[in-house]
Amino acid sequence: MSRPFSTSHLRFYLTAPAPCPYLPGRRERKVFASLEAADPIGLNEALAEAGFRRSQNIAYRPACDACAACVSVRVAADQMQFSRRWRKTLNRNADLTRSLRPAEATEEQFWLLKRYLLARHGEGGMAEMNFLDYAAMVEETEVRTHLVEYRYSDGPTKGELAAVALVDVLKDGLSLVYSFFDPSDQRRSLGAFTILDHVLQARAAGFAYVYLGFWVRGSTKMGYKAAFQPLEALSGGAWRPFSDLFGEDAVLEAIQGSRAC
Repeated sequence: MSRPFSTSHLRFYLTAPAPCPYLPGRRERKVFASLEAADPIGLNEALAEAGFRRSQNIAYRPACDACAACVSVRVAADQMQFSRRWRKTLNRNADLTRSLRPAEATEEQFWLLKRYLLARHGEGGMAEMNFLDYAAMVEETEVRTHLVEYRYSDGPTKGELAAVALVDVLKDGLSLVYSFFDPSDQRRSLGAFTILDHVLQARAAGFAYVYLGFWVRGSTKMGYKAAFQPLEALSGGAWRPFSDLFGEDAVLEAIQGSRAC
């Protein structure tokens, strides 16, 4: 069990304003800190509890001027009741095989990532990633990190990668750092399945939460996360039920927006 971790000695840095990747016409700034400390695991857990996300050996969260649209969210895995829709998603993917792998990049993973980025995020900066960039994303870590690979088990694509998730293990849950999937197989809803399967993994491991990063209302890229209920959101330094903060309308919007994930 991790002991309480003090962040009072940390140095935090603020990025310059840049175009927001989620809401057109807005500018974003981020506050970040290095995880290269004496206890990077404890530091990562403390910052995750405070709403930070990890990217390689950096933890960051939005610090935008006059905008608080990005909200840290986590699924209450131990309380989740799977709706009929989510049960159907799990059943559609029951033939996939799952394997936990060390945080080591492969070319097979990279080419799946490239297909995913070109289909879903072709205008984003990640679309220009090369293999060395991907290897850094996966392998440059001082915390408890692993990959989860999902593979097709039959048909013409038997043995091929269907989806991959980069995952941190925290004291109270699993943090989905990044996930990507076969963009041509829309019937399976592989993005939603990856989240649902990690809820099941968290339960099996005795964890309470699956951390999803930032929910952004009105963003087609980030708004879907509110569909995974019950969800908790970080507000005023405390985690609170999402529906109490934003209402059922935000949940319904997210359900509609998650159809393609």
